[in-house]
Amino acid sequence: MAGRANHFVLLICALVCAAASLCSQLAAGRAAEDQPSKAVAVTGIPVVSDLRLAGDTKQTRFIIDLDKTISYRAFLLADPYRVVLDIPQVSFQLPVGVGTSGRGLIKTFRYGLVVPGGSRIVFDLNGPARIANSYVLEPANGQPPRLVLELEEVDRTTFVRSLSADNPPELRPVVATAKDTLVTDTVATTEAKADVAPKPAAALDKPAAVMEKPAPVPDKSDAASDLRPVIVIDPGHGGIDNGTQSGNEYEKTLVLGFGLALRDRIEKSGKYRVVMTRTDDTFIPLNDRVKIAHNQSAALFVSIHADALPRREGDAQGATIYTLSDRASDAEAERLAESENKADAIGGVNLTEEPTDVADILIDLAQRETRTFSNRFARLLMGEMKTTTRMHKHPLKSAGFRVLKAPDVPSVLIELGYVSNKDDLEHLVSENWRSRTVGSVAQAIDAFFAERLVTAGTAN
Repeated sequence: MAGRANHFVLLICALVCAAASLCSQLAAGRAAEDQPSKAVAVTGIPVVSDLRLAGDTKQTRFIIDLDKTISYRAFLLADPYRVVLDIPQVSFQLPVGVGTSGRGLIKTFRYGLVVPGGSRIVFDLNGPARIANSYVLEPANGQPPRLVLELEEVDRTTFVRSLSADNPPELRPVVATAKDTLVTDTVATTEAKADVAPKPAAALDKPAAVMEKPAPVPDKSDAASDLRPVIVIDPGHGGIDNGTQSGNEYEKTLVLGFGLALRDRIEKSGKYRVVMTRTDDTFIPLNDRVKIAHNQSAALFVSIHADALPRREGDAQGATIYTLSDRASDAEAERLAESENKADAIGGVNLTEEPTDVADILIDLAQRETRTFSNRFARLLMGEMKTTTRMHKHPLKSAGFRVLKAPDVPSVLIELGYVSNKDDLEHLVSENWRSRTVGSVAQAIDAFFAERLVTAGTAN
């Protein structure tokens, strides 16, 4: 009996040892698997895991938690009061709604990709302030790397002086080196430690050590030999500018999906050359969108958007097609144009440096031929779209949209629907609805160019 008991005990011990050995092997395997992922984290795009505010209306601190130290630069903008923080392209892994409420000197803030290789955070201020201090802390005592921006309340005069002294360089993307490691600003990162005094704000006057990555330019030799009409498709918003929002659905994402589907449908016919103002989640200033159409000698410019009514302002539904006019067709058109024209302010673009001729483009657009073609396409588009999607009760409108101001390019802006309306939102996220509506827009484009060819033939 004792022998059997001893045998049983030995058997149990053997099983325990085998289980321990197996666990040890699994742990070693996991550790080995973790090594490549850690290497990727080091060489990949930096991750922002938290953004938060502290302080009051006299002094406010903004803190960013990262997985590695990064370069940065910050500057002020006026009317409205804003602070802009430019950093390398990062992955914002944050909950929805971060930045919609502020604290102290900061009313709200927003963030996103603003150029390939560069991200931006824009702070709307409650009043004039200055950048009192800024620094990057390397990881210490179990805390992650952090970028800290400290703001201090000032009067208007002091703010204006800070503004003129700031004179920020043009935004340039930060790109990866040959080793896929981001170039960092030695001023901002190398010596900053948790137990070392922060760097003074004057360090912001020195731009980050960055490499310029020019925007892709179409091959002009190929374009010159391609006599097909050029159609520019402009998905609105992007990057730091989310556009309208309903729950987790952003306008910038919905219209990009529609724009890419429209491009694919048009290109399939082989009759047109299509140029996109953006093909990813990048912020494009309004003036640059206009320049793309002009520089490409576009025969048609189609801007894609989705509207939303503010709360307690009733409900509206259906698609609307807008053309440019110096006088809005109604109050809703005027509201929408004012909202869309603020995109550059949302993105933190310094509008004071915009060429004066851009401000006068509305006068140039008085060229009757361009306006006539825009209105003609808008009517054709309405006729086709109403067969596949619900239209607004007043589907044709006009207002002073800056994005429609190319003086020599027929242009329309399509509001696909209202994200604030439940039924419209269901359509906007539906692939079936998108496919049908894209088809109707493509048919309107065909009809527009067929009509122009007939007109041109008659004139000859």
